[in-house]
Amino acid sequence: MKLNFLKLFFIIALFSGPLLAQEGAVNIYKSEAIDRLIELKKEANKEINFNKIQIYSGPRAGAEQALSSFRSFYSDYSSEMKYETPNYKIWVGDFRTKIEADRALIAIKKKYPNAFIFTPKKS
Repeated sequence: MKLNFLKLFFIIALFSGPLLAQEGAVNIYKSEAIDRLIELKKEANKEINFNKIQIYSGPRAGAEQALSSFRSFYSDYSSEMKYETPNYKIWVGDFRTKIEADRALIAIKKKYPNAFIFTPKKS
């Protein structure tokens, strides 16, 4: 009796699977207005003046040392070395608002007390 019940159960389970399966297709329609909005956003972001923090200005050897030191202590922020005759400068971050830059400056000044916020000129 038990064996017949198990056979019946497995037969029902085997053939009921396809009955419960669902099939369907997903169609995604994207408006052309979305592409235009993305392009407008890119154009607007080009005009934004991001704030940066300068942590060093001086000879190249010192700039390289400051850059590697900064990256080891503050890996959350982007950093770059720029050359403006006659000095190399280490610039940190791309902060959209002054408040973001101020918060970062508080943390960075603990290790780099001469750091300051500025807005670079567009080239």
